[in-house]
Amino acid sequence: MLSYILKRLLLLVLTLWIVLTVTFLLTNVVPGNVAVMILGTRSNPETLAALEQRLGLNDPLPVQYVRWLGKTVSGRWGDSLRFDQPIGALVRQKLVTSSVLVVMALIIAVVASIPLGVIAARRQNRWQDTATSGVALVGISLPDFFWGILFILVFSRWLRWLPSSGSVDPGQDLVQSLRHALLPALALGVGLMAHLTRMTRSAMLETLSKDYVRVSRAKGLAERKVTYKHALRNAVGPVLTVAGLQLGYLFGGVIVVESLFNYTGLGWLTYQALLNRDVPLIQASVLVIAAIFMLSNLIVDLLYRALDPRIEYG
Repeated sequence: MLSYILKRLLLLVLTLWIVLTVTFLLTNVVPGNVAVMILGTRSNPETLAALEQRLGLNDPLPVQYVRWLGKTVSGRWGDSLRFDQPIGALVRQKLVTSSVLVVMALIIAVVASIPLGVIAARRQNRWQDTATSGVALVGISLPDFFWGILFILVFSRWLRWLPSSGSVDPGQDLVQSLRHALLPALALGVGLMAHLTRMTRSAMLETLSKDYVRVSRAKGLAERKVTYKHALRNAVGPVLTVAGLQLGYLFGGVIVVESLFNYTGLGWLTYQALLNRDVPLIQASVLVIAAIFMLSNLIVDLLYRALDPRIEYG
């Protein structure tokens, strides 16, 4: 297991280096000038040239890359051009805000999808299965922003139960932070819930056809006990694996939802950085999202052994 973890960590570092390199190249290909972003389009040419020299923008691209990579690895990300704040502190603050949203979306999806998938599998080809499969298909087919607009109209504009925009730091007021995160979490969780419901149904149908399930029924065990104690325990492994992998996708996919709800998390921050060509902030945000995605994959693979002792690390 230790050898497996070391290999995965080495692969993680290599992948992050590739992500950093691609991000650096793309941000340098995009038209624009960082010095102009800082000073403005009406800046003095001599001042602009001096700033370009100080920032090293006139150096060859390989020299800029090595210097930037060293700063990134050491955590010296500098200041945001858009927000004029240290990038490290800014990203940490927004990461906490987005974590509340993503964790709520994941909990909503898992809590709703597993019972629905079990019901659909137990009532295969009946109206419960048809209804659940239809709802799941609709959830997968429609994009997150559609559900976001729908929830704003229903829960914020008509019922006036929840705020339609903004966010609150969970360290200041946890209750208000959860209230502001609930609608975007619902919008983000609907698609994932539909996907996990279909996964749960497929896994349960396969498990319920196993010999040990038939033997448990032949012994006279209650159907509920057979389903939830024996079948679900073995079927839930792949479902939780997919849910864990989706954690990284959720952090990458919050950009649209957070922009729609003006929820000032990491996705909103990345979008603002893209709009304003805040190159240092773009690079830092992409690095953090990529690291979260890869770490979540590693954690899920390690936890999979706890769910299924038959799994061996290769």
